[in-house]
Amino acid sequence: MRFDHTCIESLATVLPTEVLSSDEIERRLQPLYRRLNLPEGRLELMTGIRERRVWARGTLPSDASAQAGRAALARSGVRPEQIDLFIHSAVCRDMLEPATAAFAHRKIGLPSHAQIFDLSNACLGFLNALTVAGSMIEAGQIRCALVVAGENGRPLVEQTLATLLEKPLTRNEIKPYFANLTIGSGAVAAVVCHRSLLVGGRQPHRLVGGVARAATAHSDLCKGDTHGADALAMQTDSERLLDAGVALAKETWDEFCRVVDGSAASFARFICHQVGNTHRRRLYEILALDLAKDFSTFETLGNMGSVSLPATLAAAIEAGEVKPGQRVALLGIGSGLNCLMLALEW
Repeated sequence: MRFDHTCIESLATVLPTEVLSSDEIERRLQPLYRRLNLPEGRLELMTGIRERRVWARGTLPSDASAQAGRAALARSGVRPEQIDLFIHSAVCRDMLEPATAAFAHRKIGLPSHAQIFDLSNACLGFLNALTVAGSMIEAGQIRCALVVAGENGRPLVEQTLATLLEKPLTRNEIKPYFANLTIGSGAVAAVVCHRSLLVGGRQPHRLVGGVARAATAHSDLCKGDTHGADALAMQTDSERLLDAGVALAKETWDEFCRVVDGSAASFARFICHQVGNTHRRRLYEILALDLAKDFSTFETLGNMGSVSLPATLAAAIEAGEVKPGQRVALLGIGSGLNCLMLALEW
């Protein structure tokens, strides 16, 4: 896929104020650690994640998404009434029906003429939404979209802790639950528009193009679902998911470089989905990328699902690590398995 006129006009992240450290999680798991004779510090040691954020109890995904959406519009030169399309792209949603986009649309105060819907695809939802909005802009169907995602990992972490403490699980049986403890919470939003809508000399942060690949033979390696009324459950075969994920990334990367007329050397920064140390190291080794060009947030934010990659891009921009005119590669991998890589000229 290629884009000629689609720009990210503004980008904003909203994070919860409550911090949940890996030390605190292990403190709560002390009965399990003692029973299975597990060493303390293994969570941070194995993942590189020191802490993650959690929303206050009772926070809905639409609450988080609406906060980010309002923040993106506050930074934007686009007026709310110019929004033609609104997409809520998180894993988390308020309920099965109606679309969480309906609640967030109302909370932000978007116009009635805006088409709204949810788009969910594990950790790739936000990137997928960028391509949908971009395709509609290129086709002339819309001129401006607001894409949001609000992930609330607290119910999953809390349910996982309860499961690990209540069930008489063995060392092998706890492995599928381990990835759940890396999950964090956050929200992100982007105003995506036709470059003709840029005002005030704004830099055209242009979406160049990308490539998507699916390897659904591995769709059973990470599965999550509701657990009762207010909880979530997920089990992951982390080792097999890592192997299959980096193999799919390699296949996608080779085609990506061809489609966007690029190479590893042509990108100033690589922004990846944030999982942890092991995943990052393997991915960069397999793709033969320079780790010095990486920018990470997993150490303090954990894995925020669909929010992780765009929030990391926003953090890199705020830190001055992505400069106007530079090319950035967005490397997304999500359970399913799915891979989507996008090139951005900032």
